[in-house]
Amino acid sequence: MSSIFITALIAENVILNKFLGICSFLGTSNKEKNALSMGICTSFVVLSSTLLTYLINKYILIPTDSTYLQTITFILVIASFVQVNELIMKRYFKDIYKSLGIYLPLITTNCAVFGIILTNIKMNYNLLESMINSLGSTLGFVLVLYIFSLLREKLETNNIIKSFKGIPIALITAGIMALIFARI
Repeated sequence: MSSIFITALIAENVILNKFLGICSFLGTSNKEKNALSMGICTSFVVLSSTLLTYLINKYILIPTDSTYLQTITFILVIASFVQVNELIMKRYFKDIYKSLGIYLPLITTNCAVFGIILTNIKMNYNLLESMINSLGSTLGFVLVLYIFSLLREKLETNNIIKSFKGIPIALITAGIMALIFARI
């Protein structure tokens, strides 16, 4: 079980190894607060969706030979949890809701969320293993998002060639981070 967690957290990091969730990674990593908020919101959606999609897949789709409906079913589950997440954020955390802007509802289309759920199925994980993989993956997502936000905040104050400012230096930094994580 711990090997699943460590692998998902570092070796098979959803952003730096599988290159999933890059849109929210680049879009919300400009500030530490935004990065942590997006990480927590995404973690809620992934963990909740993992539980429900596992149960639906195991007890409805597989027994009825309807696995061809996995994609649409999983997307509906993910979208539902994103809506719940958005309602909670809008009601109780208005500042965070405003700061995340369009990226909050885009968790629905964040391929990292869907990718983690599909990985659980592909690896034929049981419920506990699926939850551990999802937890490791989301913590890896939060870790990379947070480290990257700190680096981007630091880069904003450095003297960088104009043509490299913004996304170009962010992508170079992400590439270097991917190399570091690949060596761990």
